[in-house]
Amino acid sequence: MPKLPTDRIIRDRLGRSWRSGAPAESTAEPLALYQNAANANRITAVCERAEGLGLGLGIGLSEARARFPAIEAQLADPAADRRLLVAVADWCDRYTPLVALDPPFGLILDISGCAHLFGGERGLMDDLLARLFDQGFLARAAIAGSAGAAIALVGVPAAPRIVRSGEERAAVAQLPVGVLRLEAETAGLLHRLGLKTIAALMDQPRAGLARRFGKGLLRALDEATGLAERPISPRRPVPRLIAERRLFEPIALEEDVARVLLALALRLKPDMEARGIGARNLELSLFRVDGVVNRARIGTAQPVREPDAVARLFKERLKSLGDEFDAGFGYDLVKLAVYETDRLEAFQTDLSGEAGADTAFAHLVDRIGARLGPGSVFCARERDSWQPERASGWRPLADGEDGGGSRAAAPAHGLPPSSRALAQDLPARPLRMLVRPEPVEASFVVPDGAPVSFRWRRALYRVRRAEGPERIAGEWWHEDRPARDYFRIEDEAGRHFWLFREAAHDTDLDPDFVMTTGARAGSPAWYMHGLFP
Repeated sequence: MPKLPTDRIIRDRLGRSWRSGAPAESTAEPLALYQNAANANRITAVCERAEGLGLGLGIGLSEARARFPAIEAQLADPAADRRLLVAVADWCDRYTPLVALDPPFGLILDISGCAHLFGGERGLMDDLLARLFDQGFLARAAIAGSAGAAIALVGVPAAPRIVRSGEERAAVAQLPVGVLRLEAETAGLLHRLGLKTIAALMDQPRAGLARRFGKGLLRALDEATGLAERPISPRRPVPRLIAERRLFEPIALEEDVARVLLALALRLKPDMEARGIGARNLELSLFRVDGVVNRARIGTAQPVREPDAVARLFKERLKSLGDEFDAGFGYDLVKLAVYETDRLEAFQTDLSGEAGADTAFAHLVDRIGARLGPGSVFCARERDSWQPERASGWRPLADGEDGGGSRAAAPAHGLPPSSRALAQDLPARPLRMLVRPEPVEASFVVPDGAPVSFRWRRALYRVRRAEGPERIAGEWWHEDRPARDYFRIEDEAGRHFWLFREAAHDTDLDPDFVMTTGARAGSPAWYMHGLFP
């Protein structure tokens, strides 16, 4: 899409004119975009009308305004151009799930196995170009057996539009070297040497080209001629299963979308049954006739494949999105894709025919996740850590079991209890634990004694009784996590705390010496970690 930057502005103006009822003639002025380069404003994009007047790229803004007083100049916005390119790539999912960006203004579509759905490669390309034209884009397309050859062909309007596999070399031979997208210095040197076409490069000894210009030139040449594959990185994952419905008349009502969705779920069920799987992550894509794509995704706590269950979950999801889904002039394509699956064997219910408690709970989780989002329902998980604040955490329940195989030997409240408690009803671990231990200023008896007083959050607490230490070692695979000595503390007011000391302490001091944290370099660091009821 060589005119994407100017097409973006013109499309936006036409849309505003249509919404406000203003005449569209006000948007017909020649348009040019400029950017600052080397302390000078230069033209970087022009519309078709400006190009027809003779305005070219690279000239200074002042010169352009002097030569063409009628043009309108605006500052370029590469970020907005990028967002529009991504939106067009999103819309191109209607042709294939393998869509990659080809910056700054191009896209690469892998249409292997998809062309027959549109009456062949010619039919797919014509449909794509016609729809883009209706949306206000000037676009060119080329089809070849390799991505490198297609990119080279699409850069020249007069080049062949469709090239069969194995014919790439002959098709690109007469194209200029510029289609290889070489560095400016390399391209200029080739031009001065008279090597202006790909055929001229192919006639040269490869060893000499590699010595003079590097292997990058040979790589670009091989990709353009089909001798090497140009890697394609799709911007979205490829679904495991997909079903779609193309509509002759666009639909906009929620009831119509629900009926099409149910029909697509019915089409997916036999495939999942044959494979013995169920869906864990599904996405509904609604393609508007104006190029906008609305998407909704759901995750499930247990694999599902019943169409009614899928339809109910998406109904909850669409209800939660509300006004975020604007049907516009209607949807002409609906897709239902399965991105994650899990084993789901057939099972027999009991004689009552009612679902068990586990199934009912899974349905509840799915409904909440569909309404609030798949990552809104969490469950506790154990982690591989001895340190209490790291020994447990949360994960989305729809993610299933942790793939890493959590093997935490000491969860936050599962450490060995102390041999005795300060009070009969005092639990071994605090019920309230701080997310992160907070530093305290403590006066303590060295080297191993409990604190005699401490200051936490600007309040001074005097210790009446203490129990400890209980040592919790740091993980051996984390050298920066030292061991901790935990104490259960009771102050003069009867409040109970869980403090710990870390870092080495000086054993050469007098055991009866009382010291305050921070008063001496290398003194132990004390932290508040929890509170008992």
